[in-house]
Amino acid sequence: MSVVQELRGLLRIRLLQLLTLAGLLTGVGAYCFNLKYSVLDLDLYWHLGVGDWILQHNAVPRTGILSHTAANSPWVAYSWGYEVLLSLVYKWFGLLGIGVFGVLMTLAVAWCVYWMLHRLSGRFWVASLLAAGTCWAFLFSLMPRPVFFSMVLFMVTLTLILEAQRSGRVRTLYWLPLMFALWANIHIQFVYGLFLVGLLLGVNLLQRLLGTLGVEPDFLLAPPLPLKKLVVVFAACLLATFIGPNSFHLYQVIFEYSKAKLPYSMIQELQPLNFRFGEHYLQLLLTAAGFFFVGYQKKIDPFKLSLLTIASAIAFRTMRDSWFICIPAAACIADFPANADRDRAETPIELAGVSAVVLVLLLLYAHNTDFTTSGLDAVVSSQFPVRAANFLRQNPPPGPLYNNLDWGGFLIWYLPNYPVAIDGRNDLYGDELDGMFFSSQKGEKSYTSDPYLSEAGVVLLRKNLPLVDRLMTDPRFRVIYEDRIAAVFVRQ
Repeated sequence: MSVVQELRGLLRIRLLQLLTLAGLLTGVGAYCFNLKYSVLDLDLYWHLGVGDWILQHNAVPRTGILSHTAANSPWVAYSWGYEVLLSLVYKWFGLLGIGVFGVLMTLAVAWCVYWMLHRLSGRFWVASLLAAGTCWAFLFSLMPRPVFFSMVLFMVTLTLILEAQRSGRVRTLYWLPLMFALWANIHIQFVYGLFLVGLLLGVNLLQRLLGTLGVEPDFLLAPPLPLKKLVVVFAACLLATFIGPNSFHLYQVIFEYSKAKLPYSMIQELQPLNFRFGEHYLQLLLTAAGFFFVGYQKKIDPFKLSLLTIASAIAFRTMRDSWFICIPAAACIADFPANADRDRAETPIELAGVSAVVLVLLLLYAHNTDFTTSGLDAVVSSQFPVRAANFLRQNPPPGPLYNNLDWGGFLIWYLPNYPVAIDGRNDLYGDELDGMFFSSQKGEKSYTSDPYLSEAGVVLLRKNLPLVDRLMTDPRFRVIYEDRIAAVFVRQ
């Protein structure tokens, strides 16, 4: 027996495959334990605060709750389902529960990447190796947020569409409206999934219209799905997004986000790829490989080509949306025609075994980290103004509060008696307010005319901001508290 045959035989051993899958998921979980980023996201805490408010009032807010500068402005809690779940997790399990919840969300995304690629390629080793590269390209560019649910549901939607394209059976897509009814109540980026279904319909419609004009290029794959049924599926998906307390108001949020410009120059994760990190090059490589595998086929699928083109234009504009090109590119690579022989999917018993191995390995690994309540509390205290907020709890001066933008979300949750001046809800404040606060934080001369700073009773800022140096000599304020990361001022 040759070495190649022996290697092939070894790779077919089921136990080796299952252990490899367990190793992939364990690696993702261990990296999460090391980073502890599931409790460090700047937006996590305003989501938690909103979830607490919803549970306390048994209602979904319609105005800018928890803010005094935009309290009466219209606002939609577009992730209310996630926020309620997050609030319940904290209520039941505390800060450690939030940390574990974030790790589980990350593992769910990693598992779905593998599931999608295995289902499309039918090859375990193709799926596992491609999943490892794909996860490396985008998974840790964001901290766990409601967008992780969007990633999972996006992968399910894309997988069902590609399978329907392959089989010619539109029945595969009949589950989508039910999924969109859930998705629209968890995260605003359900619109990315709706885009997938709309693109499928649009490409099919355009091809048929061109066909009536006699334009049917031989190099393009003919539309495999019935147009009328696609129209019904898309309409049902669209109507399903109106099910929930926010109804059509979700589309107003999308419109407001589309007009925003300033956050793309202020927030790091909204910047374009700068290719200072290896993940950016891997994202580029995945994209190029996706286009190659689409173009290398005998007949090009116009849906895949359109998807990669549009996703590239969106994802390369902002690092936050890197998943939006990495997932389609990996799917197009995995969906490349192969031999009819396919590796069988994992059985429920095998999945239970993999889950047990991952759980045991992560529990053992956790002993070597401080992923505990005290360890997470220490990490949070090193990044957020916990001590300064505790000081204000014990010595509460009159408000209103003035704060820097990136700590606003944390203060919403941790210092609820002081409604914040600004936080990460860019759709609530708009470019004008964001710009004014950003200019003041930089200590520009215009800070003296900032009306919200002028009326502030207490100011809590990150200590390294230029505005702190300005206020140290400003006769209107005096400092009453300082620590390594924060400074607190009150009005003279």
